[in-house]
Amino acid sequence: MPLPAVPDVSPRVHALHARMTLEEKLAQLVGFWVDQGGGAVAPMQDAMTGTQDPATSEELRAATRHGLGHLTRVYGTRPVDPGERVAWLWRQQRRLVEETRLGIPALVHEECLTGLAAWRAATYPTPLAWGASFDPDLVERAARAIGGSMRQLGVHQGLAPVLDVVRDARWGRVDECVGEDPYLVGTVGTAYVRGLQSAGVHATLKHFVGYSASVAGRNHAPVSAGPREIADVFLPPFEMALLDGGARSVMNAYVAVDGVPLASDPHYLTEVLRERWGFTGVVVADYFAVDFLHVTQQLAADKARAAGLALQAGIDVELPTGDAYLEPLAGAVRDGDVDEAYVDRAVLRVLAQKEELGLLDETFAGEPPAAPDLDSQEHRDLARDLAAESLVLLANDGTLPLVAPRRIAVIGPNADRPEALLGCYSFVNHVLAHHPEVPTGIAIPTVLEALRAELPSAEVVHAAGCTVEGDDRSGFPGAVEAARGAEVAVVVVGDQAGLFGRGTVGEGNDAESLELPGVQRELVEALVATGTPVVLVVLTGRPYALGWALDGEGAVAAAVQAFFPGEEGAVALAQVLCGRTTPSGRLPVSLPRSAGSQPYSYLHPFLAGPSEITSTDSTPVRPFGFGLSYTTFEHRDLVVDPTVEAGGSFVARVRVTNTGSRDGADVVQLYAHDRDASVVRPVAQLLAYARVELAAGAAAEVVFSVPTTRLALSDRSMVRVVEPGPVDLWVGSSCAHREVEASLELTGAVHVVTSGDPRLVEVSTTALDALGAPA
Repeated sequence: MPLPAVPDVSPRVHALHARMTLEEKLAQLVGFWVDQGGGAVAPMQDAMTGTQDPATSEELRAATRHGLGHLTRVYGTRPVDPGERVAWLWRQQRRLVEETRLGIPALVHEECLTGLAAWRAATYPTPLAWGASFDPDLVERAARAIGGSMRQLGVHQGLAPVLDVVRDARWGRVDECVGEDPYLVGTVGTAYVRGLQSAGVHATLKHFVGYSASVAGRNHAPVSAGPREIADVFLPPFEMALLDGGARSVMNAYVAVDGVPLASDPHYLTEVLRERWGFTGVVVADYFAVDFLHVTQQLAADKARAAGLALQAGIDVELPTGDAYLEPLAGAVRDGDVDEAYVDRAVLRVLAQKEELGLLDETFAGEPPAAPDLDSQEHRDLARDLAAESLVLLANDGTLPLVAPRRIAVIGPNADRPEALLGCYSFVNHVLAHHPEVPTGIAIPTVLEALRAELPSAEVVHAAGCTVEGDDRSGFPGAVEAARGAEVAVVVVGDQAGLFGRGTVGEGNDAESLELPGVQRELVEALVATGTPVVLVVLTGRPYALGWALDGEGAVAAAVQAFFPGEEGAVALAQVLCGRTTPSGRLPVSLPRSAGSQPYSYLHPFLAGPSEITSTDSTPVRPFGFGLSYTTFEHRDLVVDPTVEAGGSFVARVRVTNTGSRDGADVVQLYAHDRDASVVRPVAQLLAYARVELAAGAAAEVVFSVPTTRLALSDRSMVRVVEPGPVDLWVGSSCAHREVEASLELTGAVHVVTSGDPRLVEVSTTALDALGAPA
């Protein structure tokens, strides 16, 4: 194997590296987990780590005598007072500067998938809600606020966003994902990267790559995706976040793709990531992923072999600890099994990252900073706005919005539980679940509380009816009685997020069925049978099979899908239910017909849909992009350039009008179907989208400038190309709705796509008057 190329770094970094011993180099390539005990927050954590608390022992001093690369989750592993911990962190960093030979501070990383995962920090909607908002600008603003809090606490790197494209709703980590469309995932993820990094915190893209294609939706299961699916579906969001967002860190996926664990695959970690895309940042291991090459994937005979495979493939930093990259790797280098040049490559990248973050100039002299308000009004306003935009109205017979009800029943296992509003990586569900004696530290109004506040003149009665899990039906009679005595019943059902079997969705909580957990469906059906109008509110981290509730005999009066909307989610829900806010969310994932239809994606070819040659029907109950409103929108006058050379860009214009009586926001969606390609193409593909706010009766022209690379595919030689030929285009309210159509002809020669080609669609919106002229 040829020796690795030396990274292009500054003279200062080269000089620092030249002074380092092997032990000092390896110390920069590992993390140290200060708070290992108190409950598992990572896979197989109890088996992989001890239970001491080195924050109050000499172990930390001894472990960092040669320096340290990362401090692992000093805020996010157990509930610690942010003010006390930032002072502790300041002292530890000063000690590293003053007491180690080279004086290099540690980089501090934290989870930030639903806001900073720390006690008393604001909890935002889960990423699936980001996708439902179709609003990258708002996601970027939220990420900037999150990053600002992190940087003030001395955190340098955030382990987000997740750019896995949803393929199977049974997978427990769906709630961490943005959606099932690569462009939606890529644009929203890129916005999050820009926001976080504008605050001085490096974003970490995960999980690179193919994690969400695990067989049967089982966590860490093998991935059988072919190279074309990887290239055309799973890689584009990472490419966008790196080349357009400038992300500075990447984390590997746990899975093996076609038998090769990503943690040991130089094709993706080096050839694609660095040689093709020019990435110059740092690749970090997902927690224990290096050791998993030995322990769970049984690819490597021991930790030393695992370390060598991962390092040579391109993993620079082992997280959360140095199980493999310390003594085992040191022995392999000394024995000649691993060339030290690979260690040098990783160390140079790590030192360059610390230089970029300003750590090489930081002395941590003086007093530590005061901890900021981690749940400020700015945070709460952003969290509420994002939650409001993410709520998807699935059905409505006119019952919503609620107009001055005198008596309302609020029923269901998630009606009065704050935890039900939060995702798996929220601090409350991720950490505080192991510390029930500790208060949440932030205000999290429940749906019951928010509805009482929104409807002060109404009598609001409550009954849980059942729990999220289990088969206890003893609460049914009380719930039925409450519904019978009310004008309307709001029934709040869904999930409890958690980890590794502690919940119904979240990391390690995969599902065999897509029916609502426990006896919740029976509860809803019993309430519908009372004859009282039932408004179904679904608080979940995955889409469930809800056809029985939405269509046909026995359907509810109205239904709202809320993907874990965060600490202000109940307030946003109450305002939508009562009409203060008009719903505008759109489904970022298809609403499945059944578990048997999985894996499913709207990006399917013709023969993967319903047809005369199969007796099964995979048509979703609600398609990707679907969402109702309290107003109506019309799309017309789709005008598209008739021809464009492959490799160029074309313009598509469409008029959107709010034809209803209420103000609202529409998500204008432009789709395409390639009718003449060298490989099978999906029946529909989202090319572009735009969120447009319109007053009642108002109209606007939306202009999309679309690079033809949005139609790129991997040809039969696995080269990414744009091919000439005819393309159908349409705008509609979902991928399945062709409201207004046009056609386009790509001309010229086949265009080979390069990393220098544009990937993002440019969007502009102009208000129009009644005659269609600019207002």
